[in-house]
Amino acid sequence: MANLLELYVKLVGLILVGFFLGRKLPATVPPRLGQLLFWVGVPISIVAFLRKADLSAQIWIAPAIAYIAILLGAFLAWLAIKGQAYLTNTTLQHPTQGSLILAAMVGNTGYIGFPVTLAMVGQDYFAWALFYDLLGSLFGSYGLGVALASRFGDGATNYWQMAQAILINPALWSFGFGLLFRQISISNMAEFYLEKLGWGAVALSLILIGMRLSQLNSWHRLPQAGVSLVIKMLLLPLLLGGTLSLFGVTGSAAQVIVLQMAMPPAFATMVLAETFNLDRELAVTSLALGIMLLLLTLPVWLWLF
Repeated sequence: MANLLELYVKLVGLILVGFFLGRKLPATVPPRLGQLLFWVGVPISIVAFLRKADLSAQIWIAPAIAYIAILLGAFLAWLAIKGQAYLTNTTLQHPTQGSLILAAMVGNTGYIGFPVTLAMVGQDYFAWALFYDLLGSLFGSYGLGVALASRFGDGATNYWQMAQAILINPALWSFGFGLLFRQISISNMAEFYLEKLGWGAVALSLILIGMRLSQLNSWHRLPQAGVSLVIKMLLLPLLLGGTLSLFGVTGSAAQVIVLQMAMPPAFATMVLAETFNLDRELAVTSLALGIMLLLLTLPVWLWLF
């Protein structure tokens, strides 16, 4: 309970700081901070936290479970769309269908998932969250996500551009470097400052989320956003969380996987919505509402698992 309260203070506090700064600072600051974190901050945090992560377990199961969650989320969203059409005799527009499915399948397992995992479970199991995000969510967003977005949207499809988004992602490269860097001994002082830099990047990530939320002015599409969030943040963790023992994932490792599955929709859903002309209002509403819902659902998952 103490850890959860401390997490809420940090999580809510840093997001509120970002929200306030986002209203006061020039509109160019959030994009620049995002670039700084993308190219420098997040890679440093990955390298820092990998040094103490336990890689002895079967952590390669994490991305496999991520793919199952992504596919199941997309399928349940498709069923919800078909069910709504059957019951109301009305069909959602294709761009709205696309945004609804994306919000139900891909979670913010990096910027929010990492700090939540580190605070609640610790650095020993950080590798599970890392593998889930980099080898699961990332490819789910810019692989299956792109395919679905191009199917439901009317934007120009540039698959090479999206492939580049994966190939040049510095998080992936820092992941490989971090695995090698684990084998190199450094001084205690260097270890201390590296870890502080990692936590600093995590704090800036939460501040950035607050900044981006301060720029979101759309709260439309609440019913459709509610459908996506029920699937993404309630049904998926509940349905798949109970089956983790079948994969040999128990204890703290299972808790990390459940927390990653329960994360709110990823910012990638908004990027894809803008790129492929999907329903941007639905994407924005799902993002903002999902972060608020997380504060209510976190204690539930920690209690259940």
